[in-house]
Amino acid sequence: MREFDLYIVPTPIGNLGDISLRAIETLKSVDIIACEDTRTTQKLLNHFDIKTKCLSYHKFNEKERSGALLGLLGEGKKIALVSDAGTPLICDPGAVLVGELQKAGVKITALPGANAIVTFLSQVARAGEDFFFAGFLPRTPAGIEKLAAKYTGTDLVFYESPNRLIKTLELLGDRQVAVGRELTKVFEEVKVGTGTELAQFYLENVLKGEVVAMVFRDTARQPVDEKVSLLKAKGFSAKDISVIVSELYGANKNEIYKKICRL
Repeated sequence: MREFDLYIVPTPIGNLGDISLRAIETLKSVDIIACEDTRTTQKLLNHFDIKTKCLSYHKFNEKERSGALLGLLGEGKKIALVSDAGTPLICDPGAVLVGELQKAGVKITALPGANAIVTFLSQVARAGEDFFFAGFLPRTPAGIEKLAAKYTGTDLVFYESPNRLIKTLELLGDRQVAVGRELTKVFEEVKVGTGTELAQFYLENVLKGEVVAMVFRDTARQPVDEKVSLLKAKGFSAKDISVIVSELYGANKNEIYKKICRL
C-alpha cells in the first residue's frame, strides 16, 4: 500500500460508529494528529484506544503551525489532519496547510468519510443533482436575500447556527426550505416546509445542535431565468429584457431588472 506524508481524515459528525476502519488505522499509524481542539479529538481517540500525539491546528494558528508541521514532515514524520467533526477544509481549517504542503511537494491523500452536507442531501428529494454550497451565510439580511435571489435556479445549501436560524428562515418567507439538525445523533431531525412554516416550528420547539439547511430551487422561475440569460447573452439591455420577460411570463418587471443588475 502506498504511503503518504499527510493524511486528511474525516471524523464522525455525531455518531462515533460512523468512523471508518481505515480512519482508525491511519490515526493509529501516523506520528502526529493535527486537530482543531485537542480536547475534542482526544475523546475520539480515547474511544478507539488511539495513543497518537495531538497538536492543535486551528484557524487562529494556521500559518504558524503550517511551518512547524512542514518541519516535522521534513524529519520523516507522518501526520494526519482532522477537524472536530466532519471533513477538514469543508468549512474547517486546513486550506493553508494543504496549500503550503502542496507547494513543498509533500505527498497528500484524503480519506472518504463523514460530511454533514452529503449526509443531509441524501435525505432530501431534489429536482436536480446540481446545488450551490455557500458555507455559512452572510451576516446581514441584505446579504442573505441577495444570495438567495442569485441562486433561485439551483438548490442553495448552507450551514447555519441555531441562534440565527429562525431569523434566516423568516427572511426566506414563502421559499421552500429543508433543515437538518443533529444529523447521525439520537435526536436527528430533517424538516421540510416554507421558511415561514419552519421558523414558526422552531419558535415552538427546542432548537439546538449543528444545522445544515437548503433553499429549494424555484422550478417555476427556471424558464424566466433561462430567458434572462439568453437575452443578456444576445446583447439586450437590462431595461429591454425586463420588459420582454415580464410580458412573456407575467413576472414583476422591477424584480427582473434588479436580478439582471446582480448578474
